[in-house]
Amino acid sequence: QVHLVESGGGLVQTGGSLRLSCDASGRTFGNYVIGWFRQAPGEDREFVGGIVLSGGITYYGDSVKGRFTISRDTAKNTVYLRMSNLKADDTAVYYCAAALIGQGGPYYYWPYEYDYWGQGTQVTVSS
Repeated sequence: QVHLVESGGGLVQTGGSLRLSCDASGRTFGNYVIGWFRQAPGEDREFVGGIVLSGGITYYGDSVKGRFTISRDTAKNTVYLRMSNLKADDTAVYYCAAALIGQGGPYYYWPYEYDYWGQGTQVTVSS
């Protein structure tokens, strides 16, 4: 079992920056991918990016490439999502999720591929 808690959301102006954190606890010694997703009202959950914890390889969705950066602090069991040049379209609830790497891994893009989820944190970008 992996327990995830997001933090760092809030209100930011267009063009601003924000850093979200995803704190992991529980069985974190496994070979996991941590993914970030977001969901705006009335929309499907969208893949933002992910990081393979062993090695730190990152990958991103097309809508955030060049603006968002994922990193990790292994000592703290924390994954970060640094968001820059924010736009109104980035407004959503942001979730982190964990997937145990198995067949077909390590790059997982779909919500159903992830086993554990945090509760989400709201990001609102105002123009």
